[in-house]
Amino acid sequence: MTKTKGPISNFIEKYYLHFNAAALVDAAKGYEDQLNNGAKMLVSLAGAMSTAEIGKIFAEVIRQDKVQIISCTGANLEEDVMNLVAHSHYKRVPNYRDLTPQDERDLLEKGLNRVTDTCIPEEEAFRRLQEHIFKIWKDAEDAGERYLPHEYMYKMLLSGVLEEYYEIDLKDSWMYAAAEKNLPIICPGWEDSTMGNIFASYVLKGELKASTMKSGIEYMTFLADWYTENSKNGIGFFQIGGGIAGDFPICVVPMLYQDMERTDTPFWSYFCQISDSTTSYGSYSGAVPNEKITWGKLDINTPKFIIESDATIVAPLIFAYLLDQ
Repeated sequence: MTKTKGPISNFIEKYYLHFNAAALVDAAKGYEDQLNNGAKMLVSLAGAMSTAEIGKIFAEVIRQDKVQIISCTGANLEEDVMNLVAHSHYKRVPNYRDLTPQDERDLLEKGLNRVTDTCIPEEEAFRRLQEHIFKIWKDAEDAGERYLPHEYMYKMLLSGVLEEYYEIDLKDSWMYAAAEKNLPIICPGWEDSTMGNIFASYVLKGELKASTMKSGIEYMTFLADWYTENSKNGIGFFQIGGGIAGDFPICVVPMLYQDMERTDTPFWSYFCQISDSTTSYGSYSGAVPNEKITWGKLDINTPKFIIESDATIVAPLIFAYLLDQ
C-alpha cells in the first residue's frame, strides 16, 4: 500500500516542474525508489549542515531507516553535538556581509567563531565538550583500546555525561539518533576539525598517543568491508556539498574493483549531489556526475542527479519527501 504524501511533498510535485526544481523532485523520487527496491543509501554531509540545524529533519531520516551509512566532515560530526549543548549561546549575525575586519576580530575576542551568519560560542561549545571527550580518549588509551573518531563521540553521547547541558530537544540531534542506532559513520580528514585539533594538542603535550585515534586508512578499510557486505541490492550515494566528505567514500568502489581486483564489485546504484559549485576546470565539487563514470564510480545507467542550489534549502525538502511530509 502506497503511503499518502503530505503537503510539502504535494507542493513540490505540483510546483517544482523545471530546471533545478525539477531535478530536486526527480532526485527525491530516485532516492525513494532505491530504498523501495532494497538498496541502501549513503548520505555525505559537507559544509556547515549541522550548524544549519539539519538535525531537525535528518535525525528523523535516521530513525526511519532512510539512510544506512553517513560520511561527514569532522566539523559536522562535532557541530551537531555543540548545538545540542550550547544552542542558546549561538549568535546569529544576519548582516554578516557588512562586517569589517575589525568587526570580525571583535567576534574573535568574544569567543564567537563565525560560520556565515551564525557564530559558534567557543567556551560553551568547544570547551564544554573538551573535558568529557578527553576523559573518554584517555580511558581508552589506558585500557589499550583504539576507536574511530565517531565512536568516541557515540560513547560520550550515550554515557549521559552531557545531559545536564542539553539545550534543544534531543530528537533534533542527528548525532544522537545515529548513536542510538550505532549507525556506521565515515569521517575522513577528522584531524582538521576542532576536536581533531584538540586531540592533536594533547598528543603534542605528551598526554595522549596519536595511535589512540584510529586513522583515515582504517576508515577506508572499514568502508570497504561495509560496502562489500551491503551492496547486494545496491548502495546509493546522496551527496550534500563537495569536498572530502563526498570524494573519500565514493572512491571505495574503484579501489575495490581496480586495486583489490574484485571485479564483481557493483558500482554505486544511485548518485545525487546538491552543490552550488560552478562546473569548472579541475573542480571536483563542480564536476558533472558523468565524469565519475571514467573513474569507475558510476555506471552508464546509474540514475544521476545534480541540483545546483543551496543545500540548506534543498536537503530539507528532499528529506521531507522521503518522510512523506
